[in-house]
Amino acid sequence: MTTVLLVEDDPAISEPLARAFGREGYAVLTHGTGKGALEEVGSADIIVLDLGLPDIDGLDVARQVRAQGLTIPILMLTARSDDTDLVVGLDAGADDYVTKPFRLAELLARVRAQVRRASGEATEDELALGQVRVDVAAHRAFVGSRELQLTIREFELLRVLVRGGGAVVHSDDILKEVWGEDPTGSPQTLEMHATWLRRKLGDDEEAPGLLLAEADGYRLAEG
Repeated sequence: MTTVLLVEDDPAISEPLARAFGREGYAVLTHGTGKGALEEVGSADIIVLDLGLPDIDGLDVARQVRAQGLTIPILMLTARSDDTDLVVGLDAGADDYVTKPFRLAELLARVRAQVRRASGEATEDELALGQVRVDVAAHRAFVGSRELQLTIREFELLRVLVRGGGAVVHSDDILKEVWGEDPTGSPQTLEMHATWLRRKLGDDEEAPGLLLAEADGYRLAEG
């Protein structure tokens, strides 16, 4: 199981984030100080790091992690929107950043991208099939010029199907990639989300021509 080290001193942010990571199937270690976090870095697969910590600046935490020779991905949470501050953060060893206030869906997408990259899995910034386009990095999806308002699961389901290139993606593979170890993932849950996604795509629910259910999975037609 992938372990997220969440370093954030504000419970109003850390508590809902920890719950969200848990729903995504991650194990979560939470610390409100830089010193506490540095004691746990060896147990984590990715660090989500706030820069405004009470004891050590988050930039110094990132520098110390890199000084130990660790290549673990670091995603910064920052209220600092100045380009210079962001460049300094990346130079300190961060791999990516999200500016507060942030959209939860975007943060989770960036965490998934960093985890995939660290595991050696190929990553993609943008995918397209027919009229459907998925901007993975920005967590946005479109049919033609119309932007879709998708939940996290719907977005991930669409990403997997677009990446499938029109071929059938087996239901077990979809469940593994979209739901991971979340016990709520089931064929019935997948069918329900496919129905919701089909509706948002503007597909005909009675005679769908875009998001198609096959005997052993789903596929997205080029339409």
